[in-house]
Amino acid sequence: MSDIKLTHHEVLNDLLLLQWDDGSENALQLHGLRDNCPCANCAGETDVFGNVYKGPPQSITQDGYIITGIQPVGYYAIRPFWKDGHSTGIYSFTLLKKLCEILDSPSN
Repeated sequence: MSDIKLTHHEVLNDLLLLQWDDGSENALQLHGLRDNCPCANCAGETDVFGNVYKGPPQSITQDGYIITGIQPVGYYAIRPFWKDGHSTGIYSFTLLKKLCEILDSPSN
């Protein structure tokens, strides 16, 4: 899965539509995408001792679940720009595919 490439992405209403180089497609809800932001402030950073440091808990408004733009990051990730101004999360293609599998599972 580490060699997977995103060939197309599009925001449609509250979904991020993803098309992969293997021909598969996924629809990821923006709410789940934002709630799983991998940035240091949201997800935290781990030091060599395993301690996690992150920013204070955020209260995300409805604007925080609306994407105003998406920037490619190299050939491995995308960076969404959220309407509330948050834009530091870089989602690798591997993370996006994993989120699609986790958030689309019947137990969620």
